[in-house]
Amino acid sequence: MEFSDKIVVVTGGTRGIGRAISLHFARQGAKVFAAFRENAEAASSLEAEAVGLPGGVTAVQADVGCSQGAIALLDTAAHGTGGVDILVNNAGIIRDCYLAMMSEDDWDAVVQNNLNPLFHCCKWGVRKMIGRKGCAIVNLSSISALTGAGGQCNYAATKGGIISFTKSLAREVGPLGIRVNAVAPGLIQTEMIAGMKPDQVKKVISGGSMGRLGTPEEVAEAVAFLASPRASYINGHCLVVDGGIV
Repeated sequence: MEFSDKIVVVTGGTRGIGRAISLHFARQGAKVFAAFRENAEAASSLEAEAVGLPGGVTAVQADVGCSQGAIALLDTAAHGTGGVDILVNNAGIIRDCYLAMMSEDDWDAVVQNNLNPLFHCCKWGVRKMIGRKGCAIVNLSSISALTGAGGQCNYAATKGGIISFTKSLAREVGPLGIRVNAVAPGLIQTEMIAGMKPDQVKKVISGGSMGRLGTPEEVAEAVAFLASPRASYINGHCLVVDGGIV
């Protein structure tokens, strides 16, 4: 019950890693608001799975790629308490293609979907945290930001940007008592890697010291640690969760 009665917002919070994060916080007593854009079925499934947990999960449909959507999400989460305690920025997409053949649409889509939600949610989220104690922001990056990956110039660029953004915002809001950190997962067993060929997956995980895929729950544990009082002196850090690949 580490997060009892805390207000937690998770973008991209109804599927994959985001779903695991939402459920983890709810198990620890938090009131979670999981944002989604289109997949209402996944949202309903998440809410049903969270029934009976010490906290709870409310799925909120919102386009956090624009200020109006981010404001609406955060206002919904803050209704009743006036604030938000933890913000997890997980929303994003992937469109892999070698740069020489990459379309401008695929470049623009990844940049906009991976960075715009981060900007809008952090801008308006910080305002919901000022004056509250123990607030934290955790941003989801990727090991692609640290190692690079063929076919991921667009994705790696945005995930690297998330780390730089995290370090800069940590300096800005640290004096306000708000910590900002990032998590860089490796290859995690989610729908996002479903399209990868088995030999591609094997090649990546063979470079790690543990020789396996990670689970969404293992990433959720890392996110929760950085959001918790146990990480009270950690700020502007990127925690790599990759089984030793990097």
